[in-house]
Amino acid sequence: MHMKWFTGCFLLLCVIVTAGCSEQTKPAATNTKANQRVGGPCDGCELMYEGMPTAMAAIDTSPGWKGAGQKVLIRGKIFKPDGTTPAPGVILYYWQTNNDGLYSPQPGMPEKSSRHVATRGWVKTDYQGRYAIYTIKPAPYPNDNLPAHIHPVVKEPDVKNDYYIDDFVFDDDPLLTISIREAAENRAGSGVLQTANSDSLLVAERNIVLGLNIPNYPIKKIQLKK
Repeated sequence: MHMKWFTGCFLLLCVIVTAGCSEQTKPAATNTKANQRVGGPCDGCELMYEGMPTAMAAIDTSPGWKGAGQKVLIRGKIFKPDGTTPAPGVILYYWQTNNDGLYSPQPGMPEKSSRHVATRGWVKTDYQGRYAIYTIKPAPYPNDNLPAHIHPVVKEPDVKNDYYIDDFVFDDDPLLTISIREAAENRAGSGVLQTANSDSLLVAERNIVLGLNIPNYPIKKIQLKK
């Protein structure tokens, strides 16, 4: 009897104080965006930590450098979201196919990291935000229409999680069609590389703007300064 009386009074109080009761029954949603993953879902991003060296330099030579394929140097700067201030201490992880367009794990590789094969590596930007990667030009997947590409993932020192940016692709690739170009998200800026010959080496440059077109980024999104 006493329990029924107490329940009735509580319900009546909720009717009278509608706003207060509704607040008590609603799930906390004020920080929904803050709790979302920066950059959105990223299948395989966690593998950047498998075999990650404790010390990383601004220049890296991939394991594929000594193998078959066109040697290429990709270099550039990583900027803070204002598009002009260099961003030091940013980790850029990359992985790619070999000269046959295949992911080729090598004997002795950790089972988890074997998903990202042998041709992978890390750079960490210097005080001027610079990075450089010596690798080979990847081949496209066999019997596929996707252009050749290198997958990059960024980990900023002050952002809670890593996130992927647009793949490195090559401007002269016949598989890089107009529709594929138009569909690009331009995450951290365009990933399309224009190469120049330097003896037997292809040289390309890509500058990266942190947070640009990255969902859930913790500051207001900005556009590249022209």
